[in-house]
Amino acid sequence: MLLVYTPKLTPRISYIFKHICTRILGIEVNFTSAIEEFISQPTFKLSYAKQPLGNELFIQSQGLLNQQGFDAEVITVKPWGKTFCFFASGTKSALPFDIFSASFYLLSRYEEYLPHVKDSIGRFTAQESLAYKNGFLHQPVVDIWTYNFKKILQNSFPDLVFPDKSINIHTLIEASQPYAFAQKGIFRTTVGYFQDLVRFKFKNILQRSQVLLGLRRDPFDTFKWIINRSQRNAQKLSIFFLLGDNPNFEESINTHRQKYLLLIKFIADYKEAGLMFSFGALEDYELLKKEKLRMEEITNRSLKSSINAQFLVNLPEIYRNLVELEVKKDYTMFYRNIVGFRAGTCTPFLFYDLDFEVKTPLTIHPVAITTLAFNKKYEEEIVKTISSVMNEVNSVNGTFTMLFSNQDLFQSERNKIWRKIFSEKLQNPI
Repeated sequence: MLLVYTPKLTPRISYIFKHICTRILGIEVNFTSAIEEFISQPTFKLSYAKQPLGNELFIQSQGLLNQQGFDAEVITVKPWGKTFCFFASGTKSALPFDIFSASFYLLSRYEEYLPHVKDSIGRFTAQESLAYKNGFLHQPVVDIWTYNFKKILQNSFPDLVFPDKSINIHTLIEASQPYAFAQKGIFRTTVGYFQDLVRFKFKNILQRSQVLLGLRRDPFDTFKWIINRSQRNAQKLSIFFLLGDNPNFEESINTHRQKYLLLIKFIADYKEAGLMFSFGALEDYELLKKEKLRMEEITNRSLKSSINAQFLVNLPEIYRNLVELEVKKDYTMFYRNIVGFRAGTCTPFLFYDLDFEVKTPLTIHPVAITTLAFNKKYEEEIVKTISSVMNEVNSVNGTFTMLFSNQDLFQSERNKIWRKIFSEKLQNPI
């Protein structure tokens, strides 16, 4: 156990120390504000304050963790080794910056509470982030900082034992459009035929007819292939289904159809079936609750995992609703079309509500990569980028999470790269 002296223990200090020390490094941490107790502790201790007490291991506090609410911070980012850091400390500190304040700033998504420019549907964009502006979005900096902090602890306390860890791989499948042609209903099917006809998409007309006549499998129905590939290993796989309305008419299906319900049950028998909350429900608590209850009725299980339609995270309201609904895990912490670590970490973390200054039970699982981030990029560039990010995660024994769509995995020349990555690269750890 590591004992930490701090003049005043705040919820922020408790939250971030437990994330860094316990969730990432795997060691227990305890706190004291009594100098006598700290001095009497014979081993494994550090102080976190403005000034050291003596010659103990000391990390200088920048002050963010003693504040309440949020105000614009003047932040200067500087290179540090192979990464970057901010909230600089004095020479007496064991680190040249306040690792705990900097990590809290990123994990709490402090910058997303401040005034910023949103995109057309209200999303916080990568271009608005500190990480993007300063060139470290591609790194899980919180984990990198933590492993450098670990070296300092090991040098100071050789007898302090850290548990062994290794990389985890978690693949996500977004299945908001599980079928291209099937299960659309008579009206949508008729409209689809008409649209294909006026656009001279005769190949689509042929495929649609073959699917509806039962002569071929729907091209987007890749779920048996996904399950067969994923059954060969113990890596995590979660597939998210939409039970509300899809804002795109052409992509909508009747979610009450028996075949669709059987598909969700089939997935739940083998891997995790999660819920994609519909876009309309994200601002309507009662609708969120309705969709959650319906998913639980279909699977006969409590809903654990969710992702938001259009990948919208509007802090803090959406996450507060998930906490109220007792959803355990959210997978919407990423940028839709840019590779990187939105919260600066590859380790799942608890949502901290800056308005209420409270740690919540909702676990945020950061996603590093989505297939949407590789629009019109060459196969070699895709493989190089994914390998680079996986190596970053592997170096800190974190969790590499990548999001596909079921549409990325049907057999075609365009999807060959995604099928290969899913089958070969994500099914076995580095």
